Amino acid sequence: MNFVFCAYRGWALELYEKLSKKYKNTTLITSPKKLSIKTIKKINPNFIFFPDWSWMVPVEIINEYKCICFHESPLPKFRGGSPLQNQIIRGVKKTKTTAFIMSENIDEGDIVLQKNLSLEGELTDIFSRMAKNDFFMIQQILQGKYTQRKQKGKKSYYKRRLPGQSELKTLNHPKQYLYNFIRMLSDPYPNAFIKIGTKTISFKSAKFEDDELKIQGEIK
Repeated sequence: MNFVFCAYRGWALELYEKLSKKYKNTTLITSPKKLSIKTIKKINPNFIFFPDWSWMVPVEIINEYKCICFHESPLPKFRGGSPLQNQIIRGVKKTKTTAFIMSENIDEGDIVLQKNLSLEGELTDIFSRMAKNDFFMIQQILQGKYTQRKQKGKKSYYKRRLPGQSELKTLNHPKQYLYNFIRMLSDPYPNAFIKIGTKTISFKSAKFEDDELKIQGEIK
């Protein structure tokens, strides 16, 4: 049994290190340039896992190998890019990590496993929960402890957020909205910002307790 792990962000790379200590026949791919059908054929993996990936996967790889994507939403809801941000800004507090078999259509493949995921707290907290979910599910998949099923229910699709959408045009929003907007765009994402005169204020983090919103930022 061997597998390929495709990821590039810090939390996912830490997850790979944890997995590689338990499973010896593993290969890490961190950039789309290295994800080619030629490379994959040499490895001939049983699975290719995508816990953290922002690029299109070559169709020939999807069609010839079992590619498992981990998507932070209760599919078929919130298909598409930026699922964390698109749920947090809409006030969603509880969602799911969904492991599904990739197909040629974005986020439409058969579900193999799902696990509850809280969207409360800072992004680092959410990433930690995601990593725990992925670690558990990858082990289940490698052991064959999953059931493949079609996606059912109401569908929704959202586009990946662009850096320009991180701009706050005004602070005249409810505190809860500002809190969600800022925390969902903490590093490593393009931080929330507002332009005031010739200055730009970038918001690095936010805390919201007892109706008091505290923000940490930079002025440039």
